[in-house]
Amino acid sequence: MTPPELVRLRESIDNIDAALIYLLAERFKCTQSVGELKARLGLPPADPGREAQQIARLRALAEGAKLDPEFAEKFLAFVIREVIHHHERIASGGPGEPRRA
Repeated sequence: MTPPELVRLRESIDNIDAALIYLLAERFKCTQSVGELKARLGLPPADPGREAQQIARLRALAEGAKLDPEFAEKFLAFVIREVIHHHERIASGGPGEPRRA
């Protein structure tokens, strides 16, 4: 028998996980548009200055939220790598993100 408090906590975790997935999906919709705009304007897929600003900003947010800033930076670095990869595909004429059925 699972204790009711554990069930409640797990349900909250499941809800948060679902929200994270939907937020990431929305973020990638926006970055898809950014990649298409960059390709039209002939801009490079990566923007190291913007990336450094975002990392610093999210590290500060993580500290304020009592989240390990190293973890936040690793997470953002992973997301940025995926975005750059999508932008590279768009710039080369391929799809920015794999389409799901």
